[in-house]
Amino acid sequence: MSTLTLEERPLGSAAPQRAKLRVIDCDIHPAMTSWTEVHPFLERRWVDHLATYGSHLRHAFSEALSHPRMSPDAARVDAYPEEGGPPGSSLKVMREQHLDANGIDTGVLIPLRWNPGSQRNLDFGAALSNAMNSWQAERWVAQEKRLRASILISQEDSVASVREIELRAADRRFVQILLLPRTDEPLGRRRYWPIYEAAERHNLPIAIHVGGTGGHPSTGGGWPSYYMEEHHAVAETMQAVVVSLVVEGVFERYPGLRVVIMEGGLGWIPSLTERLDKHWARLRSEVPHLTRKPSAYISEHLWFTTQPMEEPERASHLADLFDRIGWDRLLFSTDYPHWDFDDPRYAFKMPLTEAQRDQLLFGNAHAFYGFG
Repeated sequence: MSTLTLEERPLGSAAPQRAKLRVIDCDIHPAMTSWTEVHPFLERRWVDHLATYGSHLRHAFSEALSHPRMSPDAARVDAYPEEGGPPGSSLKVMREQHLDANGIDTGVLIPLRWNPGSQRNLDFGAALSNAMNSWQAERWVAQEKRLRASILISQEDSVASVREIELRAADRRFVQILLLPRTDEPLGRRRYWPIYEAAERHNLPIAIHVGGTGGHPSTGGGWPSYYMEEHHAVAETMQAVVVSLVVEGVFERYPGLRVVIMEGGLGWIPSLTERLDKHWARLRSEVPHLTRKPSAYISEHLWFTTQPMEEPERASHLADLFDRIGWDRLLFSTDYPHWDFDDPRYAFKMPLTEAQRDQLLFGNAHAFYGFG
């Protein structure tokens, strides 16, 4: 698979807009140059633990595989800082290459590397989540006013997760709670409900971004052979997450909960919604806790980020997909600095009015996060 720089990517027939764009990017991936960046925010016990034992996940070598799988190297080749370190580790490069170049008003950080939510040692996972939250706040947000952070939690430990949410909820630098979908059990299961209760109580959305290492195969049929299969499997994972949240009754129990599905694609949403409604009409006696059809919960509680959206040859098909999902449910994201980054000037391969473009690039996220 070739890795393309921004200049090399095929741009289709779309052209940049002359008017200045307002952009809120809901998916920017920061990285550490090394573990030592987090040391100032960890107790000495955990610094020693890192040096002696390192990370412990259920997928062996999941943080050491070569480009592009599960590695920060799944990035634009021009995103490596000159001073060394992985893509996303330099605020200077991020400013020059993305925030300034693309006129980003606000960028939401989604740290993925080091995976605190999937650590098998739950105490270490809780400590690492806390440290990485402080790292986001001090290393990134305090130095760049356009950035906002996501609350990382050790999601397999609901008590520690709620404690971390309570610690960060009043800090307006944090705008959402980050969950990774490949968990020990489906995310609708009751072991995770205390997290949703805390999110609803503090009016913080849940962001479910592709990732996690729960130890289960990435597809329903087992482990895939190719990176292409692995890359596509993220859409399958997100479908399973949505079904679990709806059918287990999470949204019935927490009617104020808002969830954004990040980097899971878009084309499957209408068909999944219609299929769930069909099954509910025939099997609703099994789930009496659902007082409405599944599509009602999905349309009220779920939002979706645009990257990586499908790019059909007919632009009208993409517009039809947006119509079926709801234009107000789409939040723009670039996935910077990854190789399939979406440039806000060229991302939508269809004609848009100024109002539609502003809604997708700015307005929806502005309303969703309550940016003032």
